[in-house]
Amino acid sequence: MSPKVLITDAVHPIMLQRFEEVGWRIDYQPDITADDVLNCIENVELLVINSKIMVDKAFIDHAKKLKVVGRLGSGKEIIDEAYAREKNIVFHNSPEGNSDAVAEHAMGLLLGLLHHIPRANVEVQNLTWLREKNRGTELKGKTVAILGYGNTGIEMAKRLIAFGVEVLAYDKFKFHYSDEYAKESTLEKIFNHADIVSIHLPLTPETNQMVNTAWINQFRKPIFLINTSRGKIIRTADLIETIESGKVSGAALDVLENEKINTWSSKENSELELLFKTQKVIITPHIAGWTFESKFKLAEILSKKMILSWNSH
Repeated sequence: MSPKVLITDAVHPIMLQRFEEVGWRIDYQPDITADDVLNCIENVELLVINSKIMVDKAFIDHAKKLKVVGRLGSGKEIIDEAYAREKNIVFHNSPEGNSDAVAEHAMGLLLGLLHHIPRANVEVQNLTWLREKNRGTELKGKTVAILGYGNTGIEMAKRLIAFGVEVLAYDKFKFHYSDEYAKESTLEKIFNHADIVSIHLPLTPETNQMVNTAWINQFRKPIFLINTSRGKIIRTADLIETIESGKVSGAALDVLENEKINTWSSKENSELELLFKTQKVIITPHIAGWTFESKFKLAEILSKKMILSWNSH
């Protein structure tokens, strides 16, 4: 019998087409809840997820027939990879699919932050015309640090270099990766020279709340901070503190520590109010990788990886 694939999130139709072409039985349930997935996972060989399903040890123990898990996107924090390997489950993600989208969004956030575009737009809508208050900062001539020189980091560097900046890249897991867009760097050099820091890191125990007061205070100059990766990498309370102290000149965030707004505590609500009160912060709702083009590319790339993996297992 052909294998069964459960798809738990909305995907571009190209994925359904690719799976139909190889004869897989498709169970497409984009609105399924995490609890309902547990109730039907026992006879599923292949699983497509985005972010609402946690493939942890308990989940894997329920999934008796599971062989391949595909992640629409880049984040690996939603799967226990070590236990999956122990159970001979192959995991694929698809960071290539939305790297262009994330890089473009990060550039938009950076330019919006430096030139006060979102703030000025709101002011004009309110019939307030403040030119001097909104005097901008040019990108040209600045030193931009990219933390994490993978798919999105590289695409970010390609776009930055056209603005006449120096790009320093730091990646703990790569060596000899200097190219025409960025220079391989150490954190020490970044602390000494960076004007702008763009984060393109996965969420791991090491990067969780990595960007805190102590970390930020190591920079010699005040910095602008861009985060389009994972919200938990930045400790929100410390970001507020370092904006108030002047160590952070401004921040643009596409992600937050807790993105489930309806679960926010009074402390989390207060922190968001404080961020906006500074008038030095831009926040978008985790949409950096969310384009019409990336929806197609994520589905196409991931479906090819999963089909190849199944055929070779």
